[in-house]
Amino acid sequence: MSERKGYRVAVVGATGAVGQQMLQTLESRDFPVSELVLLSSSRSAGSKVVFRGKEVTVQEAKPESFEKVDIALFSAGGSVSRELAPEAVKRGAIVVDNTSAFRMDENTPLVVPEVNEADLHKHNGIIANPNCSTIQMVVALEPLRRKYGLGKIIVSTYQAVSGAGAAAVQEMEEQTQAILKGETHEPKILPVKSASKHYQIAFNAIPQIDQFSDNGFTFEEMKMINETKKIMHMPDLQVAATCVRLPVGTGHSESVYFEIEEGGVSAADVKSLLAESPGIVLQDDPDSQVYPMPAFCVGKKDVFVGRIRKDLDHDKGFHMWVVSDNLLKGAAWNSVQIAESLVKLGLVK
Repeated sequence: MSERKGYRVAVVGATGAVGQQMLQTLESRDFPVSELVLLSSSRSAGSKVVFRGKEVTVQEAKPESFEKVDIALFSAGGSVSRELAPEAVKRGAIVVDNTSAFRMDENTPLVVPEVNEADLHKHNGIIANPNCSTIQMVVALEPLRRKYGLGKIIVSTYQAVSGAGAAAVQEMEEQTQAILKGETHEPKILPVKSASKHYQIAFNAIPQIDQFSDNGFTFEEMKMINETKKIMHMPDLQVAATCVRLPVGTGHSESVYFEIEEGGVSAADVKSLLAESPGIVLQDDPDSQVYPMPAFCVGKKDVFVGRIRKDLDHDKGFHMWVVSDNLLKGAAWNSVQIAESLVKLGLVK
């Protein structure tokens, strides 16, 4: 980055999985941090985190913690964001929030830089980071929408357990060991910790992520539907989603069917366009069994796209497979990317 002015950056939820990824991403991107403020709940306060070779002490997040902060990256749960993000804004910070607290607020831009970076100009202090599964899908679809138009999306997700938190990953690992040893186990977290029933994720697929809404779709599915329409500024876009949890540690996969508005477009045209689009890596060579897989996306910032083929019955319909690291592009990297865009656009004081 050419801009070398330093910024006072706060990370809220610094000890969590996404918070740790945010710190690693700030460091690897050489983001111009003059001072780092690490914030968390009272139970994690006092712990030490190493950033750029120096130990930084984590403090309890309070309203006064944001004095003189320029950019605050939040990833500590919706209730924390609803309470403290406005307090940070009052004190002059720009908040990039990784929870669902402000995503559908009409005065809060919901941003994926490859798709709608210009929406950052409309912020009122808070910028929302979309749902992880939404982010990777819209990155893959946006170049196609711009060139060919977009009329319909049907997506089925195959989501990693890390999206439910570190405890869920640990439970998956313990369940796997127990089942392999023929021991009993009692699921306590998935599909939803607060739900009345819990199911094993090891050697299983759970077609529920978050609670069900009255229309039969889960909240996770409705997030994908509503967020996609908002990010793309297409309130009438037809979107349907089915979200499924798989026993994969990190890396969300998605089977996406989409219909464009222009006719006569080939799968080769789609591949060529995506291969040259920002943030996308094309992995599509069926003859050599080359296609995206979550095991090989971990730790990478890109969205991987493959299995692109034309629908057999609809000239404007296509299918593709989209994979990305849900903790990076789906959360930490997109948040830092927004911060980089704010600096680039001159929106940080």
